[in-house]
Amino acid sequence: MTLENIITAQVRRAVKELYGVNINDSDVQLQKTRQGYEGNMTIVVFPFVKQARKAPAQVADEIGAKLVEYGGAVTRYNAVQGFLNLVIADDCWLAMFDEIAASKRFGEAEANGKLMMVEYSSPNTNKPLHLGHVRNNLLGSSIARIQEANGWKVIKTNIVNDRGIHICKSMLAWLKWGNGETPETAGKKGDHLIGDYYVLFDKHYRAQVRQLMEEQHLDEDTAKREAPLIKEAQAMLLKWEQADPEVRALWEKMNNWVYAGFDETYRMMGVSFDKIYYESNTYLIGKKEVERGLKEGLFYRRDDGSVWADLTADGLDEKLLLRTDGTSVYMTQDIGTAKLRYEDYPIDKMVYVVGNEQEYHFKVLSILLDRLGFPFGKELVHFSYGMVELPNGKMKSREGTVVDADDLMAQMISDAREVSKDKVLKLTGITEDEQQEIARKVGLGALKYFILKVDPRKNMLFNPEESIDFNGNTGPFIQYTYARIRSLERKAEQSGATAFDYKSACSNTEHLTLNSKEVALVQRLSEYPSVVRQAGQDFSPALICNYAYALAQDFNSFYHDYSVLNEPDEKLRSFRISLSSVVARTLRHAVALLGIEMPDRM
Repeated sequence: MTLENIITAQVRRAVKELYGVNINDSDVQLQKTRQGYEGNMTIVVFPFVKQARKAPAQVADEIGAKLVEYGGAVTRYNAVQGFLNLVIADDCWLAMFDEIAASKRFGEAEANGKLMMVEYSSPNTNKPLHLGHVRNNLLGSSIARIQEANGWKVIKTNIVNDRGIHICKSMLAWLKWGNGETPETAGKKGDHLIGDYYVLFDKHYRAQVRQLMEEQHLDEDTAKREAPLIKEAQAMLLKWEQADPEVRALWEKMNNWVYAGFDETYRMMGVSFDKIYYESNTYLIGKKEVERGLKEGLFYRRDDGSVWADLTADGLDEKLLLRTDGTSVYMTQDIGTAKLRYEDYPIDKMVYVVGNEQEYHFKVLSILLDRLGFPFGKELVHFSYGMVELPNGKMKSREGTVVDADDLMAQMISDAREVSKDKVLKLTGITEDEQQEIARKVGLGALKYFILKVDPRKNMLFNPEESIDFNGNTGPFIQYTYARIRSLERKAEQSGATAFDYKSACSNTEHLTLNSKEVALVQRLSEYPSVVRQAGQDFSPALICNYAYALAQDFNSFYHDYSVLNEPDEKLRSFRISLSSVVARTLRHAVALLGIEMPDRM
């Protein structure tokens, strides 16, 4: 039985004895005592005031006296208006710590037998991954880990946008100006090379548009439609859909270059997938579903041959599903992908990790899937997150102004190496490779933590310099706290201290008195399961970040004020070593949910 359950049961008993009223567990509101007040846990007594027919302060005082009278958990109390602050006995904290220390999977829920699919990344094969993709991948990967910790079986999926007009733009540019260039001859990753041609297409396309506007006095929209390059790209897309062998061969070759580049980026980022879907395989399934919907009267065809869904009855507008030439749009592809996924897996919940600019898209997708008769239509979850912005404004792929994911990660690692140079140089017996590995973990940890600590639904401004700071609410601060504890553990082992015998440290407790900062650490540790549970319910890695930072702060405050290895009392020294070790373990498990690795030395 947890401490919260013990206190709740005692409050129910007290209210029954004092006022003759039976209350439920849900009526007992427990919270952490606010800073500046004596106590560890606070009970809100306002729900009992009406039954007691007494002032809130008197009700709090009467219940507090009863809890002390019962003995065991509560040693003393103080009442502030309708709030009852409780001081919990050291024996309870030690028993709680013993339970936490003995649990190898502390904070993780038992398997619930349900399957959740989480889709993230969703790259286009016409450009490399950029900073916006980094946030998407880190959020999706972290959400998957958090849901696994909450008992879900999670399938991590990626839908690759490997077809469409944007792909044809890169292909056409390579044909016109590539001169047979390959990643090997260019000395570039394949995704970077193809991205260069996407930018090159746009450069020539914009020049053609300007020329048409100047020479033929066309308005901009007309010029964009009439530019020869865009017509060539559209013709190539039609050939692709007609399975033209030359176009398909070029498409496959260039996509393979991109996939090899993506794989390198994913490995560096620490992101992986259980199943990858490709729109080139799903769009035909989507087209068949649209055609079925057309026959069943769910959709309609216009005079130009295009197929539309009328969603005005749902408070939306009309949505294009098939173009005049019969080619698919993204919505059609998503319908096919959804159908295929539910055929592949018995999914209980489908989560799409996609930016908030696509909220309308997923509203429409949910309605269309439901209209087509798929039971999962109404149950899909669009995890909508905000955009990443830079100090100098938004990123634009076609203009080549994005922050490349590979360059960003390399720079973060380089910055970490530079910032941590003084600390690393103090370590003896460390090789160049080990220094670089520390820099990798710190640099990527800084990047991941900085992005994930922000409420995912908000836009964020990315600041690399702030993220790499070893002080404040950063990944390196938490990593440094962990490394400090690991150093303490190594010294404890060398000295022969009984650092990891939890039963010995917590059994004979009648003379073991805890200070307020030790109690604060145990209480913070005890909150970890509820934080993991809430992060799962809210789909919020930021809650894990906040918890890890608070735990690291609590430990550093304790470590600053109290000695661990030099504590003369052997039993207290053993407890403090064990407490430090459990803090390190919990920090490691918490940030692992964020995809952050912990260095043993810094």
